[in-house]
Amino acid sequence: MFENAGQRTELSSIGEFGLIEIISRSVKLYHPETLKGIGDDAAVILNSEEVTLITTDMLTEGIHFDLSYTPLKHLGYKAIICNLSDIYAMNGTPKQVVVSIAVSNRFSLEAVEELYAGINLACNHYKVDLAGGDTTSSVSGLVISVTAIGTAAKNQVVYRNFANENDLICVTGDLGAAFLGLQLLSREKKIFQENPSIQPDLSGYDYLLERQLKPEARKDIIDQLMQAGIKPTAMIDISDGLASELFHLCTQSGTGCRILENRIPIDVKTAGLAEEFNMHPVTCALNGGEDYELLFTISPADLEKVKALKDVSVIGHITRKEEGLKMEDPSGHQIQLKAQGWDAFFRENK
Repeated sequence: MFENAGQRTELSSIGEFGLIEIISRSVKLYHPETLKGIGDDAAVILNSEEVTLITTDMLTEGIHFDLSYTPLKHLGYKAIICNLSDIYAMNGTPKQVVVSIAVSNRFSLEAVEELYAGINLACNHYKVDLAGGDTTSSVSGLVISVTAIGTAAKNQVVYRNFANENDLICVTGDLGAAFLGLQLLSREKKIFQENPSIQPDLSGYDYLLERQLKPEARKDIIDQLMQAGIKPTAMIDISDGLASELFHLCTQSGTGCRILENRIPIDVKTAGLAEEFNMHPVTCALNGGEDYELLFTISPADLEKVKALKDVSVIGHITRKEEGLKMEDPSGHQIQLKAQGWDAFFRENK
């Protein structure tokens, strides 16, 4: 069943984005209103002079979250944020979400209410309507599927595939914190499993834990860009690590890039915990995930405008495709970037 005769390709051998690419080859769009289908942060549907943005994410217990250290209220909040971030990455405004869940019989009514308390909190904070969904049973834990619907003016939508040579590369906030928060939680879980008499020690790590358990979408940056009169040439949210997102943006734009290692924004707490784990902070920023910051490119003419924005860093520029994707270290040595961020089908993620 589901097999071609004599052939079996493991999903882990092609990865999540390889699977998406293969699926997209057989997809045909029939309606001119569908301006963008598979391949960006959200689908784009034309509606007069405005477009509708639609995106969806599925979170599966044991793959995307571990309930031994993830409070249900935080999980509900985060499930909404994942999707709102995709709408903002299209330079749009989220308006509605539809939430579907599958739960096993180990979940009580009170547990489901706690999950929806987080969902409602996120909806209230971002002024988004919870417009419906579905509930069903599961034999393998909790599954959450969220679809977010948003809008944007037709001439304001920002895609991944319009970065130009010499455009400046910008990122918001700081990177790697969510990944280090996850490493901390995983370490403390392992210690507790080996010796239940030892209670987890999470004191002093509030910022990193919040970045992992209760991230925020960057609505504030979209507002700032609009107020400053800046329309990015390309944009994507950073959910799978900076390197992976650069690959997506450059591949779809047909370009290369060069970023500067010492320009990548990393919080001092992230750097401190990375050292504790014997990791390089830049590696965490490049290959970690779940920061939900924005990566975008702008015309060089907008440099002075973007320098005036709060919480935005210019980390490099777009180059010709032939130059590849490179990072320059403080000594001037150029390192070839590799996309080693989160991939749902790679076994080491599981």
